[in-house]
Amino acid sequence: MSAETERKTEVIPEWKQEEVDAIVELLESYESVGVVNIAGIPSRQLQDMRREIHGAAELRVSRNTLLVRAVEEIDDGLEELVGYIEGQVGLIATNDNPFGLYRELEESKTPAPINAGEIAPNDIVIPEGDTGIDPGPFVGELQQVGANARIDEGSIKVLEDSTVLEAGEEVSKDLANVLVELGIEPKEVGLDLRAVFADGVLFEPDELELDYAQYEADVRAAASAAWNLSINAEYPTAQNASTLLANASGEAKNLAIHAAIEDPDVVPDLVSKADAQLRALAGQIEDTDALPEELQDVAANAPAAEPAAEESTDGAETEETEDESEDASADEAADEDDDDDGDAGDALGAMF
Repeated sequence: MSAETERKTEVIPEWKQEEVDAIVELLESYESVGVVNIAGIPSRQLQDMRREIHGAAELRVSRNTLLVRAVEEIDDGLEELVGYIEGQVGLIATNDNPFGLYRELEESKTPAPINAGEIAPNDIVIPEGDTGIDPGPFVGELQQVGANARIDEGSIKVLEDSTVLEAGEEVSKDLANVLVELGIEPKEVGLDLRAVFADGVLFEPDELELDYAQYEADVRAAASAAWNLSINAEYPTAQNASTLLANASGEAKNLAIHAAIEDPDVVPDLVSKADAQLRALAGQIEDTDALPEELQDVAANAPAAEPAAEESTDGAETEETEDESEDASADEAADEDDDDDGDAGDALGAMF
């Protein structure tokens, strides 16, 4: 018989079995179950955290051996959490998805002082500025922990942002005292999620940390690209059907107008198009008397054509020849104008 089987079949005190049964009932009531680290959290603050997550999640703290026994009794993949149940931990259960649980726990954390002997969770920086502390031995304490500080105008000032401890290093007693004096709380206190099991999958914190703004932007971009693809490929869905029908209607109408199809829905557009073309033609006629009365204003307001520039030459004989040529051209032009006016008038008259 294996050690694990022997441990499961051994007789345990009644109170322990009742505790295990209560934990099992809790875990079976929720969709997501995780292990959280509660080390370093004062009892009163832990109770406050329980109240803050009430309604969204439930925290259960018990002996690790009993937590392990309860997880193994369910035996539905939850046994993967056993490796994370060590040290000061608790089980947290929720119907939220793992990403939502992680986000909620992170947002519930609060700043707290750091004690001597603790490991810095991140770089500890004493910011530039006036400390508000009167001149005295404290300036030496600041300098001793690595801050660029001096007395200036009756106060102790830090001249620049000073990194006094890097992440992963141990906090000294001197530094802890300086930070308390300055009111700097470099760590966050809260429930640290070690792992969570949901829908047959085990997630660790680094898999659950998301940039929600970027994620939302990516989803919006993907949705927009999918919409454009479905429209361009003319792939009908419940969401794009109205747009596809509107596009098809517009294209059909455009085709009917260019092909001059006399459909009742298109006739008003055909009339408007013909009217515009007629007015454009009327604007090219210089003799307004050759136009119907309702189009004479259109021709009168049309911009006049600029006369062609004439080349000048030297010599009286050349000028005389050009004058005669211009007279002859003028006579011919007058005859042509009469013919053109007549043709234009006949053409426009025929349109009416």
